[in-house]
Amino acid sequence: MKRFLLLFCLFTNFLLFSQKDTIVYSDLVYAASDRRDLMLDIYKLKKDIKPQLIIWIHGGAWSGGTKTNPPLQILKYGYAMASVDFRLSTEAIFPAQIHDIKAAIRYLKENAFRYGYQANKIVIWGSSSGGHLVATTALTNGMEYYEGNLGEHLHQSSQVDVCIDYFGPTDLTTILQQSTPHGLDVRVPALNKLIGGQPEQAKDLAMKASPVFLVNKKSPPLFIVHGEQDNQVPINQSIELYTEYVRMGRPVQIEYVKDAGHSHPAYLQKEMLEKVDRFIKTKL
Repeated sequence: MKRFLLLFCLFTNFLLFSQKDTIVYSDLVYAASDRRDLMLDIYKLKKDIKPQLIIWIHGGAWSGGTKTNPPLQILKYGYAMASVDFRLSTEAIFPAQIHDIKAAIRYLKENAFRYGYQANKIVIWGSSSGGHLVATTALTNGMEYYEGNLGEHLHQSSQVDVCIDYFGPTDLTTILQQSTPHGLDVRVPALNKLIGGQPEQAKDLAMKASPVFLVNKKSPPLFIVHGEQDNQVPINQSIELYTEYVRMGRPVQIEYVKDAGHSHPAYLQKEMLEKVDRFIKTKL
């Protein structure tokens, strides 16, 4: 199913590019880490004048994945998209990934005029471990521990105004107890790399890396999507985050996808993308 979703994304992206109506800015260096230059890509339709920007953060159990093949289907709803590479957990432990993403946000705000999109308000969207990273980024506006000092645009805010979380982990202190055997096979080594050990061994860092403990009275609007048959990230992870949002009285919407596993074409089909689009437009 994961292979099907990848092929679906590739095919849809091919249709967009085959129409020769898309502007692409590739491999823009937004900051330099101690290991390498950090880069992002920007996509926009030629017909759109100053579209709102969505920042895409890829999944891959924090240790894999790249900025290639973001969900460009969303462009037709009047958005530009920036797809961001960041240090993987094989390169640096948490919160390095958040520092990188916030540096990318600052870069994108600074260069909005140059590349022709709006950046007065920022939407951030990610799936799986990318969902975890976007939620953590969105919930830590202005918190020094998570901001870092990467990039040349520290005068810019890294504030995020809307967050789209597709089936991301949200509570690293409970995820293993909730996991299927397959989920444990993925998550145990993934957590070792992300926080340098298992949650009980690195409890403080596990909590700092858990969005459920970061929800507050100023948390930005959140749209959550999770498959009911996800055997890799337990659906209870999304329910926990949704519950915290409700408890704090913050705007939140959750969509459960029937019969969907960790990857499923329904996540990027018209019906779901229209819900994402409506949520963004009503919250910005």
